[in-house]
Amino acid sequence: MTGIGIIGYGAIARYVADALAQDGTPISAVLARPGREAAARAALGVEAVTDAAGLAAHARLVVDCAGHAGLSAHGAALLREGCEVVTLSLGALADDALLATLMSAAETGGGRMRLASGAIGALDALSAATVGGLSHVRYTGTKPPGGWAGSPAEDVLDLATLSEATAHFTGSARQAALSYPKNANVAAAVALAGIGFDATEVQLIADPTVTQNTHRVEAEGAFGRFDFTICGNALPDNPKSSALAAMSAVRAVQTRTTWMRF
Repeated sequence: MTGIGIIGYGAIARYVADALAQDGTPISAVLARPGREAAARAALGVEAVTDAAGLAAHARLVVDCAGHAGLSAHGAALLREGCEVVTLSLGALADDALLATLMSAAETGGGRMRLASGAIGALDALSAATVGGLSHVRYTGTKPPGGWAGSPAEDVLDLATLSEATAHFTGSARQAALSYPKNANVAAAVALAGIGFDATEVQLIADPTVTQNTHRVEAEGAFGRFDFTICGNALPDNPKSSALAAMSAVRAVQTRTTWMRF
């Protein structure tokens, strides 16, 4: 591997860059929108480029920290360049057209995509359970009302005056991922690890009594059943960004660059 790159320079990107530097594997370059090079350079302290070819010249392993838009804009081009792309934007893969484009690009250029676990755990157990067969998987995501600001939840609920926990979405993981591009990457991660976007049940809840984001996964199958819940903290620099999601991206790089790690 020669060089590590990052797409984006927000709170998660800054966390990833700092953690990798401390681990002895600093990033080499950052990809930013045209006109934002100076801001990206100042945020991460590395060379800033504006397209996939420029990033591929500096890095063969790229961490996507720019959300669905970043993966949609640059993922295929990076895969065609032969890069390995670690992404947190799993919800974007609910778009069949984008998924097909990414797969084709990987076949053409020899690139690979690695899916970071993001803000949820137990995906290893869920994935293993698919070998014997899963009969039911359900994901429930609960956030304080402010965590749903700017999402379709605002069309269903008055988040500012909510007095009790209230569901604002019930449906499939595909519907959740496409409707909530900034809020449903965990639902997508559960779907990809288990029985797919259309068979995975999802419920999203706004709860004024909580201060953390809570993610719950329930699964049943030939293995038995499990019920996993995690209450996650946000990054100090951005209350809408999961600390564990940023940590999972760092771990995905670490497992790629060391000879033995879980």
